[in-house]
Amino acid sequence: MKKKTAAALLGGAAIGAGLGILFAPKSGKETRAELKEKLDDLIKKAKEVDLDDVKEYVVRKSEEIEAALKDLDKEKVLKVAQKKAQDIQKSAKELVDYVKAKGEPMLEEAATAVREKAIEVTKGVLKKLEG
Repeated sequence: MKKKTAAALLGGAAIGAGLGILFAPKSGKETRAELKEKLDDLIKKAKEVDLDDVKEYVVRKSEEIEAALKDLDKEKVLKVAQKKAQDIQKSAKELVDYVKAKGEPMLEEAATAVREKAIEVTKGVLKKLEG
């Protein structure tokens, strides 16, 4: 088997295993733990391969996937989304306050509608992430 073909095969297997586990009907914590276990197993097997470039590629890609998984942690994503929702709501309020201060009733009405919609949308996103 050619080195590039072996590297692509092992890399594809790692990605396929990762995606299969991520879409399995288990809790996020269980899923991430299972994926980490599979990645560790793949790294162990890759280190036993004689082809240095295949070994290097699989180890590097597996470590990249593992690092990316840490960013998928639900609590981390929720905190980022909560902060972004606060920023959006704050900006919408500042817009309404600015238009009010300028005494523009037509703009005030439109700005208020934007603020209300921003609050509705951000609350909906946070509710989905929390659920």
